[in-house]
Amino acid sequence: MARTLSNMLPLGTLAPDFALPDPAGQVWTLKDFGPAKGLLVAFICNHCPYVVHVIDGFVSLTREYGQRGVRVVAISANDVANYPADAPDKMALFAEAHGFDFPYLYDESQSVARAYDAACTPDFYLFGADMRLVYRGRMDASTPGNGVAVTGTDLRAALDALLAGAAPAAEQVPSMGCNIKWKA
Repeated sequence: MARTLSNMLPLGTLAPDFALPDPAGQVWTLKDFGPAKGLLVAFICNHCPYVVHVIDGFVSLTREYGQRGVRVVAISANDVANYPADAPDKMALFAEAHGFDFPYLYDESQSVARAYDAACTPDFYLFGADMRLVYRGRMDASTPGNGVAVTGTDLRAALDALLAGAAPAAEQVPSMGCNIKWKA
């Protein structure tokens, strides 16, 4: 299990636009997620042990903050030719198994992952109502095998600050996970 840290896109960056399909073929764009109090974009995949480790806590967190006006979208950008477990049909099964109530989109060209400077799975980006980046980094300190409970502490603090009209802490810890499986 290779560990990769997120690239930490500069705070204040405007959310890059996208037009990506979900596994059923419906195309979603950035505009589909506004207006909202915030938008949480998560780059994930089906097979990464880091994603599998946090996914149930992440889904719980998204339900809680979704009720408070934050929209959520998950994106998989992995090369499915070499990682067929991340193919769209498997994405649909993964989303259903974990009770996603947010779109799970497929970035076949990997252009959206590059626009967000995504590096790993999971990789989290929180944008304010103005679609400017206010948080990028880890969900919490829990990783597979480290014995730390999945709480979402870091991401929750950023979400709470955003919803309170305050800026999240300037010091943010990169997310850590498997590298995005880039096409050759």
